[in-house]
Amino acid sequence: MKYWKRTGKWICILYLACHSATAAEHHFSGLIDVRASYTDGTESYVDGGLGKFRFDDGTQLSLSQVGLTYKVDWENAFSAHVTANGYLDNTRNDIGITEAFLNYRSLPWQNGLRLKGRLGLMFPDISLENIATAWSSPYTLSYSAINSWLGEEFRHLGAELTLERLGKFHNSKHDLALSAALFQYNDTAGAMLAWHGWTLSSRQTLLHESLPLSNMPSLAGGSLDDQADESDPFIELDDRFGYHVHGQWRFKGNGEVSLGYYDNNANTLVFKNGQYAWLTKFTHAGVKWRLPYQIELISQVMYGSTLMQSPEAVDVVNNDYQAAFVLLTKRWDKHRLTIRAEDFEVSDNDATFDDNNNEQGNALTLSYQYRLQKSWFIQAEYNRIDATRDAKVEQGLPKEMLEQQWQLATRWYF
Repeated sequence: MKYWKRTGKWICILYLACHSATAAEHHFSGLIDVRASYTDGTESYVDGGLGKFRFDDGTQLSLSQVGLTYKVDWENAFSAHVTANGYLDNTRNDIGITEAFLNYRSLPWQNGLRLKGRLGLMFPDISLENIATAWSSPYTLSYSAINSWLGEEFRHLGAELTLERLGKFHNSKHDLALSAALFQYNDTAGAMLAWHGWTLSSRQTLLHESLPLSNMPSLAGGSLDDQADESDPFIELDDRFGYHVHGQWRFKGNGEVSLGYYDNNANTLVFKNGQYAWLTKFTHAGVKWRLPYQIELISQVMYGSTLMQSPEAVDVVNNDYQAAFVLLTKRWDKHRLTIRAEDFEVSDNDATFDDNNNEQGNALTLSYQYRLQKSWFIQAEYNRIDATRDAKVEQGLPKEMLEQQWQLATRWYF
């Protein structure tokens, strides 16, 4: 029932909009990703371990992602989008909704301004990687650490409004956009980053899922004894709205630059049913640019903080964090070659003796893609993470671990 309470009002809005329209066009698109992988590491964070990859140690054959998006366009400025994803990956098999929203897009006014809006369940407008069907990445099989975290703990249940200034109305190649979003149901964002750290993944948390925590000493009779064994990432605890503001500059034929600020505005004194409210905020910036020799550059950086307190206002978790990546990709004929380098860090500022969240690491991804047909690809990828995390020692693991992953996938977009 709790999941219906979260989304019921938005589903009703979409349903009424569908039946109020006189005519509509219906579109389906999707992705099937079948993947073989070998991971040299430890138990995956998806299973409640401290492994940095989606898959457990060893060899896996999986249906890594089945994504399906339904879109309906009415004969006006409105459309609706619903996306579902499913996984049969021997780690955590499941299927469910990842996005469902009503979209508004006005015609440009004479001064070149245009208004856009979204209402419902949606990813925050941050990622420059995950731009393909069902929030997948056309560049690599595993997302960057920044976008892996967004896929795991972030979804907006609310409204977003964007004002665009289109340069073509002023004989200019420059477009500008400014967005603002108000949302709820993201009060525990930050918990998984604190308790398992940065990861490289290709799995998006489904709306109904909760996320298992590792076997932390602080959970078993320690300072976090009241915390549930799983974190619920899309829950409303304090009835307050968070916000996200985001600006973008696009230079036609060259690229784009973006800058934004996110604040879930959580009340850290609230604790319900084993779930604490986390005050999580960050600044993010990104650039996507076309370089010589048809090379494309994508880079994003994020830095922020997350705070979780006891009902008595004592800091239990107080972390600063940052991450950045640089991605270079080149496509020619039927080939695409991509390289991505990353650096990430979590700094633990609290005095909780049995919950050390300090982490520092870097990652490297090499990916090669070959197009068999128009929408059918095979892709090989190597991922490497070298990270130091103090909490691993408490669970019998080395403080510093080098984890590696090899993947071979066939991906069909339709």
